[in-house]
Amino acid sequence: MGPEQGRRRIEGFSSTGGVAPGGTIDFHVSIDPPQEFGVDVHRVGHYDGRRTARIASGPRLAGIAQPPPLTADRTVSCHHWWLSWRLRVPSDWSVGAYVAVLTTADGRHRSHIPFTVRDDRPADLLLVLPDITWQAHNRYPWDEDGQPLDEADAAATTVSFDRPYADTGLPPYAGHTYDVIRWAERYGYDLAYADAGDLHAGRVDPTRYRGMVFPGPDVYWSQAMRGTVEHAREHGTSLVFLSARTMYGQVELAPSPSGAPDRLLTHRRRRAPERRTPGRPSLWRETDRAEQQLLGIQYAGQVPAPHPLIVRNADHWLWQGTGASEGDGIEGLVAVGADRYFPRTPLPEHEERILLAHSPYTDRADGRRHQETSLHRAPSGAWVFASGTLAWSPALDGPGRSDPRIQRATANLLDRICKHV
Repeated sequence: MGPEQGRRRIEGFSSTGGVAPGGTIDFHVSIDPPQEFGVDVHRVGHYDGRRTARIASGPRLAGIAQPPPLTADRTVSCHHWWLSWRLRVPSDWSVGAYVAVLTTADGRHRSHIPFTVRDDRPADLLLVLPDITWQAHNRYPWDEDGQPLDEADAAATTVSFDRPYADTGLPPYAGHTYDVIRWAERYGYDLAYADAGDLHAGRVDPTRYRGMVFPGPDVYWSQAMRGTVEHAREHGTSLVFLSARTMYGQVELAPSPSGAPDRLLTHRRRRAPERRTPGRPSLWRETDRAEQQLLGIQYAGQVPAPHPLIVRNADHWLWQGTGASEGDGIEGLVAVGADRYFPRTPLPEHEERILLAHSPYTDRADGRRHQETSLHRAPSGAWVFASGTLAWSPALDGPGRSDPRIQRATANLLDRICKHV
């Protein structure tokens, strides 16, 4: 299927994923047929039970139908769209995850543009929004039959950050990240914010924080991003991975046609052996730096139906106060995708290591598989935790999915990292 211009009446993107207080961020918006629209800016967090708070409202703006996306092979870009609105972020805005909500004048159509407000203030924890993975999984402008970056039938596929997110304008699995943010703010953790692209570009120094939290699916990492995170771990910064399939694929970032840095994202397709083409590997495990050498476990496969997470080593401090006993099952917590320990793959250097769950499940071919949750301590003293399931983050604050045992276990981990215990 090709682009479907006009299927949604309003859509847009921002010129950059993150901005500091006092800085500016540009929004490029298309409305077909043209009409006026409004912008409300919301911050994601914990607000007395509300999941967001409206921080500001922009002026009523004149909307235009922007030119069709430029397409070269599968690379779709809207970098030629005209500027619609420039937001100067007030210096007193809190750092965090924000969403600009676009609404047509008649109130019938709405879309979203996510962005991050960040600064270099000190904090206990640095929360990293997975914008690189969000863009890799962005299907725009294809419909539901289209393919994300990692499924395209090409030796290498490049996508652009200069385009809206498909459907409602929110990235795939963004809710997982927002669940973690709301829970962490409700529990009072001291958070700083950054995007994965900030780690790649060296815009933040994670060694300044006690820990880094990766809240949602964070599948695609560049060489520079991994180097930054490994450097932080070696300097004592703990790492908390609250999803599965972390750091599965390698990607490269390059400037846009206009010269803006890191606006094109390339992933080299993993192909069948008889079709394998020369070039750089597409997966980290195809090199001598498999993801298990950072996380302690790595991606095992899809989980077609939810299964319980089976508690292991229940006397460990992570399970303290959760009420969980050895062999207990936490229903529905192994879902969508799972990680496990691969015995033939090297482990990271560690002072201590433990597996905190071992959960059987059935794959799509009715084969017996298992999920594992891992925790180890690096020689630097940094803790490295990997939940091993995509359902961990929603269990913190997902509507109808939160689980007090996972909330307490996660609090035990972050409290120890933040030296609250």
